[in-house]
Amino acid sequence: MSPEETPHGKTETKLIYMANQIATFFKTQPANEAAQGVATHINKFWEPRMRRQLFTIIDQGDSGLSPLVLEAASLIHRPAPAEEVKSA
Repeated sequence: MSPEETPHGKTETKLIYMANQIATFFKTQPANEAAQGVATHINKFWEPRMRRQLFTIIDQGDSGLSPLVLEAASLIHRPAPAEEVKSA
């Protein structure tokens, strides 16, 4: 496994990197607004497939995600599982 990869693979590594970049920006905001800022950004700009992958990473644990991303997770809209989307 290369240094830029996690056990989750390259796509997940990129999502972790992007989520952590968002958290880095928002941690300069007041503490009571930072998690909401991260969640709002992800809800607004990440498509459901990306959010679904983010929650898979979170649910598997040991993700390398910033504590601020993990704090924001409860405010991020969790999309329906891919199986449900295909059958709809």
